[in-house]
Amino acid sequence: MTDSGRFAYEGLDRVIHERARLGVLTSLIGHRKGLLFGDLKQLCGLTDGNLSRHLQVLQEAGLVEIAKGFEHNRPQTVCRITAAGRARYLDYLAVLEQVVRDASEAAETDEAPDTERGFVPI
Repeated sequence: MTDSGRFAYEGLDRVIHERARLGVLTSLIGHRKGLLFGDLKQLCGLTDGNLSRHLQVLQEAGLVEIAKGFEHNRPQTVCRITAAGRARYLDYLAVLEQVVRDASEAAETDEAPDTERGFVPI
């Protein structure tokens, strides 16, 4: 084999790759002004505590910023993707797109089922 590590996909960022964090970043990427915590919670189908923990991880990684303030005397938390977060997310998507292309190509070129090649299911 000449393609050593061909399918290692080193660019699949572990911070982003977790399902909930991927959902958070996907929600935020289209909202440059950010989203309210409650809206983000609803879009991602997360609980308050779960979203808070994932936002903390993303904030520590420099991918999101969180602004707390008040509007009409009510506390509001706005979550935004940072410029670095946007760049890292887009890099991640490029690698993910390569995974999809590779899988699609492999599925299209698979000429025979495993049983015809001598593989026996366990």
